[in-house]
Amino acid sequence: MKQIQYIALSILFALLAESAAAQTPLRVRGTITAIDGNVLSVKSRDGKDLRIEIAPDATYSYMKKLSLDDVKPGTPLGTSAVTGPDGKIVALELHLFPAGRPVPNEGHRPWDLEPNSTMTNGMVTAVVAAGNGRELTLSYKDGAQRVVVPANIPIVTSQAGDRSLLVVGEYAFIAATVAADGKVTAQRLQVGEDGVRPPQ
Repeated sequence: MKQIQYIALSILFALLAESAAAQTPLRVRGTITAIDGNVLSVKSRDGKDLRIEIAPDATYSYMKKLSLDDVKPGTPLGTSAVTGPDGKIVALELHLFPAGRPVPNEGHRPWDLEPNSTMTNGMVTAVVAAGNGRELTLSYKDGAQRVVVPANIPIVTSQAGDRSLLVVGEYAFIAATVAADGKVTAQRLQVGEDGVRPPQ
């Protein structure tokens, strides 16, 4: 009997692992074109018409606009950036995280906002003036990056919201998964509000 239970559990774990492996992460950026129950239609920024099912436990948020004055040593933030002609990392946007919590997805990695862009999540450990903007030292476990922050780039922080944020015509950044059968499911939805768009 124990052997049968062991085999059954082994099969279950194998199926769960296979199911998890079949889920491919997908980041969708685009404009909401329709809402039909739990299915969201989105025109992606590259012109694709996508139908995305909203997961029952999906989270919602909107962006609050901030300024460079809100960025100080000790501020946890993330930035998508590109490498400038002088080899320095130049921020395309900053998104500040809640203080007092661990930095999510801490580190430096490739990103898909623009060709050859990167994402760096860490803690600001130094701020110096750089022309009309700033140069930040952004530190994370096992490393740090110096990031030039031009004036007038988007600087935002995420605010918790609910499904009422989903409005036709609004721009959204959607963290989703794609199943083996092609079904796209939204797990996290950041939606524009009052003209402040998710910059990621």
